[in-house]
Amino acid sequence: MNYDGLEPADLAARLHAPGCLSLVSVTSTMDIIHELAAEGAPAGTVVLADEQVAGRGRQGRRWHSPRGRGIWLGYLVRPERVTETGVLSLRVGLAIADALEDIGVPVQLKWPNDVLLEDRKLAGVLCEARWIADRLAWISVGVGINVQGPLPGAIASEAIALAEVAPAATRVEVLEALVPRLHLLSDEATMTDAEREAFQQVDWLAGRRVKRPVNGLARGIDAQGALLVDTGRGVQRVVGGGVECF
Repeated sequence: MNYDGLEPADLAARLHAPGCLSLVSVTSTMDIIHELAAEGAPAGTVVLADEQVAGRGRQGRRWHSPRGRGIWLGYLVRPERVTETGVLSLRVGLAIADALEDIGVPVQLKWPNDVLLEDRKLAGVLCEARWIADRLAWISVGVGINVQGPLPGAIASEAIALAEVAPAATRVEVLEALVPRLHLLSDEATMTDAEREAFQQVDWLAGRRVKRPVNGLARGIDAQGALLVDTGRGVQRVVGGGVECF
């Protein structure tokens, strides 16, 4: 199918992607990336869907993915070295923040994988690795961005659509800013000082008091992508799951 008036080949050219598959409805674009990767698709392959009926979020949650309302993106990474999916997720978040800044929408990142606009969730990132024997073969990156509203009442207080602050922004415009940045993602196992500094600039948790999974003040991230929490008795690393603030 075409995607907002563009045939897949034309969209792939605009995104500088080796291949782009555009589908009406899928379980999850990440599932399609896994299938294509197993068939030998190259790194940088893009899958877009108008709708996901089983979009995945962190910790088994469902991601609301209604038809035509958002960017439901799957992206194929083939690292040359072992890469932590948590670090990759943070890098994807930074790419999203940079891309949205380009179109005049400043956002913040909430560790580990949420993109916030006006303190509400605009987008999320999920990374799933697949191994062949003892070799990391590929990572399926899923990105969901709410573009058009209205959002269901059940999530409207916690989520936001891009159209609420940038009504003229289109899905293709966002993709043109984002996907070329995904092509440049590093596969280094640890984050550089520059990446940590970039995260610090958009860190929504910085200085906030966290109550779960550990009580204390959020103090940024370390090179392994772990959240640092000052408990008053020392700094504790949080390496997985989510956080809840007071």
